[in-house]
Amino acid sequence: MADQPQFLRDEKNSRLQVSRSDTSEATLQPLQLGERVRSLRLSQNLTLEEASKRTGLARSTLSKIENEQISPTFTAVSKLVHGLGIDLPQLFSQPSPGAQPSGRRDVTRRGEGKPHPTATYEHELLATNLTRKKMVPFVTRVRARRFEEFAEWVRHDGEEFLYVLSGTIWLYTEFYEPIEMQAGDSAYYDCTMGHALVSASPEDATVLWVTA
Repeated sequence: MADQPQFLRDEKNSRLQVSRSDTSEATLQPLQLGERVRSLRLSQNLTLEEASKRTGLARSTLSKIENEQISPTFTAVSKLVHGLGIDLPQLFSQPSPGAQPSGRRDVTRRGEGKPHPTATYEHELLATNLTRKKMVPFVTRVRARRFEEFAEWVRHDGEEFLYVLSGTIWLYTEFYEPIEMQAGDSAYYDCTMGHALVSASPEDATVLWVTA
């Protein structure tokens, strides 16, 4: 296959403005949900009986969840989150040992992102003041109207989340049939798989992309 045109190389580079962590940082340990529930309960100095009253789950059910005897249903997870006063990510993510908050923050006001136009997309890169990001967020106006406007598939390392903000698009992916997506629709996919977006509405569609 011929070398990528410059605009596709520029597009790829715009998504990779984050240094890679070493392999050890990228390795995720299997989540023991029961242990996590027990840890969260004990961090609040709650007995099983007290946690039962707060969550509305039977004491025996809580005990079985903590001992990995049953997997909680979606309803049970919702009760745990609300009863223990935590956010859902706290339940499903274990803080790294000795981890300290870095206090990093970057606010991008509307229209103040870094513009990066290409032949098919008009990107607005967000949170550009932060280096070594684990995610690269950007808003894109999809200018392409036909798949043939792409010289070849767009592909790069990582995974990507796509959320349609306005208009209608066709999402082309290498191993799947094209799919029409409208405002409010989203997709998550492997970026090493070829992909491309085309606006299907009279106006240019806009999307939010987050690349990890």
